[in-house]
Amino acid sequence: MRKKIIYSAVFFLFTICVEGNCFSQEYFTKNGRISFFSKATLENITADNNQAISLLNTQTGELRFHVLINAFHFPKAMMEQHFNTDYMESEKYPSSKFKGTIAEINKVDFSKDGSYKVNVNGSLEIHGASKNITGVGAISIKDGKLSATSVFKIILKDYNIDIPSIVINNISQQIEIIVSCQYEKRMSN
Repeated sequence: MRKKIIYSAVFFLFTICVEGNCFSQEYFTKNGRISFFSKATLENITADNNQAISLLNTQTGELRFHVLINAFHFPKAMMEQHFNTDYMESEKYPSSKFKGTIAEINKVDFSKDGSYKVNVNGSLEIHGASKNITGVGAISIKDGKLSATSVFKIILKDYNIDIPSIVINNISQQIEIIVSCQYEKRMSN
């Protein structure tokens, strides 16, 4: 009888944990940093956004990002205004999203300190257009803390972002995007 009670209790706790996701392998951040850099003849352009939301599942390799376009900040107010109204149309297209996976996630040992090069594949949506991309990045574990970085390039015309001919020399057609996130373990509800 005592064994039945113990088995029932273990089964009950296991069921609660599975339904409540006690064994969650999800990490998140709501202040990931995404920057971009445009090298052009007349002036280099940079912008930063420290409000990227990201979710990483260390078991499946699923990786997601969500970024508000109007949260990018520029060194000059006029650049920020043109970025939001003329190029990105942030009222019409308020956010950018990425949904993908980290290839061979099982090669990353999340239980010990180290740095691991990874490949990421997925769909990047910007300005209402989606394109499949592949990027290279790194996952680092230090003192139990998880961080990830990546650098990749996009072509503006792939995302229907038009640059008027009058400023064509001011903005590069290829933009470098830099991603840096410090993740925290996601707690179950």
